[in-house]
Amino acid sequence: QVQLVESGGGLVQTGGSLRLSCAASGFTLDYYAIGWFRQAPGKEREGVSSISSRDGSTHYADSVKGRFTISRDNAENTVYLQMNSLKPEDTGVYYCAAALWGLGFEEQYEYDYWGQGTQVTVSS
Repeated sequence: QVQLVESGGGLVQTGGSLRLSCAASGFTLDYYAIGWFRQAPGKEREGVSSISSRDGSTHYADSVKGRFTISRDNAENTVYLQMNSLKPEDTGVYYCAAALWGLGFEEQYEYDYWGQGTQVTVSS
């Protein structure tokens, strides 16, 4: 069964850190770009960060640059999102998605697989 499973979300105070994990089963992440997206209450889902399937290059939304770091561990078939200096505006449901042979610039509809999401809440 092909699936992505996010974990690591939770409640944290402003300035705190969380590390999200995106674990794949049923397929190998090596060949996929992985994107992290988030959706805040009442807002559209937006891209946060992505990592290329080709050269490991990474991309970040301006709102998270310098605070978030995406990385992949192909041996563990997992991608991580380290989130530091969290702000209340980072609150939302975080999703990971996989795009076959992607470069990390894909639109949301181009992703092949999506996880179920993990809640991140940053209190002020």
